[in-house]
Amino acid sequence: MRLDKIDRKLLNLVQEKFPLLSEPYRKLGEIIGISEGEVLARLKQMQDEGVIRRLGAVFESRKLGYSGTLCAMRVEPDRVDEVAAIINSFPGVTHNYLREHQINMWFTVLAGSEDELGEILNLIREKTGIREIMELPAEEIFKIKVNFSLS
Repeated sequence: MRLDKIDRKLLNLVQEKFPLLSEPYRKLGEIIGISEGEVLARLKQMQDEGVIRRLGAVFESRKLGYSGTLCAMRVEPDRVDEVAAIINSFPGVTHNYLREHQINMWFTVLAGSEDELGEILNLIREKTGIREIMELPAEEIFKIKVNFSLS
């Protein structure tokens, strides 16, 4: 997909100055000079084309009372798609990716409490049949802001 000037302006605004209003897409359109409907259509097309992977806020989950952990497990190559689908079916899974190593599937899980986190991991064990899941909770949090200037 080739991005035109309007797409680029829209992506810059979404990254830097997303309006915290009841009608944010209308406001984005006013800033750029297009309709709310066109803003939504452009964002949907960019999402459908894979230009945008996710559109949403980033919160300090610990300050909101959530518990989370990075997990790693060994998944046989012929089960990768099946196991990934099971893991990704849980709403608290925020990332899931493969690495070239014996411990090849890595994912992060957020939950409302330590107990809920444990329940999710136990359900993943049960549904996948994989008992060994390494839990690697963060000892220190690093937040890195990355914006891609498209001007």
